[in-house]
Amino acid sequence: MKTKLLALLLLVGSSAFAGSHFFFGVGVGPAYPAYGYYVAPPPPPPPPPVIAYAPAPGPGYTWIGGYWYPVGPRWHWRAGYWAPRPYAGAYWIGPRYYGGRYFAGYWRR
Repeated sequence: MKTKLLALLLLVGSSAFAGSHFFFGVGVGPAYPAYGYYVAPPPPPPPPPVIAYAPAPGPGYTWIGGYWYPVGPRWHWRAGYWAPRPYAGAYWIGPRYYGGRYFAGYWRR
């Protein structure tokens, strides 16, 4: 008797946490934007200025050249700087703008 009561209690208790699921959806029109909807890619960045830089502050430093990076609809200039290599044999792959997309710079082995 106790096991039947316990099983019934577990069944009722677990169903109390199960909510009813009801969904009614209506779709009107195309799923994607219709004709004439086009967002132009941002214009390419301006050419980088020519800048002379000081010698390295010490061994193991790499010059990270200045670059343009997108901020919203505009481009901002990040001036070049000396950076220590994160690990031996690392070299810097600069950021680039290709095919209407911006790719950030990174360290490579």
